[in-house]
Amino acid sequence: MTRDVLRVGTRGSRLSLRQTQIVLDALRARVPGIRLEPVIIQTAGDRAPAVPLEALEGIGFFARELEAALLDGRCDLAVHSAKDLPTDIHGDLCLAAFPPRGDPRDVLVDRAGRDLATLPPGARVATSSVRRNAQIRHRRPDLDIVSIRGNIDTRLAKLDRGACDALCLAGVGLVRMGWDDQIAEWLDPEVMLPAPGQGALAVEVRRRDEALIDLLRRINDRATQQAVEAERAFVARLGSGCRAPAAALAEVEDATITLEGLVALVDGSVVRRHRASAPITEAERLGIAVADDLLANAGRIVDAFRAAPRPASSGTGLEGGAP
Repeated sequence: MTRDVLRVGTRGSRLSLRQTQIVLDALRARVPGIRLEPVIIQTAGDRAPAVPLEALEGIGFFARELEAALLDGRCDLAVHSAKDLPTDIHGDLCLAAFPPRGDPRDVLVDRAGRDLATLPPGARVATSSVRRNAQIRHRRPDLDIVSIRGNIDTRLAKLDRGACDALCLAGVGLVRMGWDDQIAEWLDPEVMLPAPGQGALAVEVRRRDEALIDLLRRINDRATQQAVEAERAFVARLGSGCRAPAAALAEVEDATITLEGLVALVDGSVVRRHRASAPITEAERLGIAVADDLLANAGRIVDAFRAAPRPASSGTGLEGGAP
């Protein structure tokens, strides 16, 4: 490396900065003396915090400006939540590292300490995600699912102001912020299958920066990389983006990777799952195979996918840029 300082692109939310700090700390631990400078990049999703996600055009509105900053040289690497990354990243860029994944599960935050099963009928559960919406409705059609946007601290403040009775969001953000004492329930994947890439961070760089790519291998966790590759291949094959409920979670054990995928109708009335395993060297092929099985056997859910307006490009199930 010949650069004196590596500029690290990040969104400006408290959670994004915390996640970027995780990457900075990992690099400093493995590369003594390395100089790193965070560069805050505002994204389209950040500029429209009150607009429902389904109303925003295209896919990747939490990642594209970070990619543009890489391409025009404003930063040398960018830190993303893996679930925010579109599957069709720019050809001049690549994903160079996936630090060890946090807990991918979703959680329920309820000030009275109730879990999903004991919330009273009609309770207002807030989420920004059609995936969470569909799975909650499938389990509890008697609940009132309301839309919420904003960073993680904004959502917690809205809960405190009475805008909803409970929040459903990714637990990893609360853990990374040190706010996990606010979690009422960790939702088992059997109840709430996570978004593809949820809990994982991804470091993106220019493909030609071979020395930097080599350096970033020092913080890459191979099991996380393989799991996220399978999940991203799954949603890319579906081509559903964030406009239709889809979920996926891969787990690596020894030399085997297992992936469970899900598709659903928005109202939660129909949910289909498929689970399969393969050698870890076939992560991408496994993601495609699980998606193909659901596309072949999910009946009218597939018809809903095909009838829905198609985004400009496919993504991994964008869900607000905050967990």
